[in-house]
Amino acid sequence: MFPEVTLTGTTREDVGRLAEWLNDVEVNAMWYGLGDDGKPLHTGYSPHEMVHASDEELGAVVENEDRKIYSIYSQEGDHIGEGQLVVEWPLQEAQLFLLIGRKELWHHHYGTVAMIRLLDQAFENLGLHRVWVDVPEYNEPALQICRHLGFVLEGHLRKTHRKDGEWYDSSAMGLLAYREARTFSMCIGTGRLPVPLLSAAPSRPCVPPGPGPIQDH
Repeated sequence: MFPEVTLTGTTREDVGRLAEWLNDVEVNAMWYGLGDDGKPLHTGYSPHEMVHASDEELGAVVENEDRKIYSIYSQEGDHIGEGQLVVEWPLQEAQLFLLIGRKELWHHHYGTVAMIRLLDQAFENLGLHRVWVDVPEYNEPALQICRHLGFVLEGHLRKTHRKDGEWYDSSAMGLLAYREARTFSMCIGTGRLPVPLLSAAPSRPCVPPGPGPIQDH
């Protein structure tokens, strides 16, 4: 059985939990590591600073139309992670970021389902044409998720991610709305994914995910 997750707006309490997760060595090691000041790095803003910001400053970050920030909640109502869509409106595309901060939920498909929900937002709600990710080589579980969901390798980028004083290569991978996406419905006889991602996608044969488990973060 796959879990279910919900995307919500982000509150100050959510930002505080994110800061706590990033203080964990295992979590920030799979994310962006530590900065030169020894503090955990994040993308788009600093949770450790923003948790103490004014309401106006917090709102400017979490309500930014060009950087959509979503809190990820489990079916049980627990806050488990954060997703972001950094939108280039003229190009109708977005870069996707996803962190499951509750490490006890890693390898239980929460990352896969959260990715599907973010793609729903991008393609169905925002009407975007393309979503892409930049995945560092040290995050193999994230690479597996993207491959299984139909992302196509578009380029190999050299030394793009600095983590703990070292530079790492990364993979740029893209997904086009309703074209390169697989049918993510629960195809009869496979039961590999929970719900349709692209309800308006043209009919096509069921293509189950490739061999091997997805190691969800």
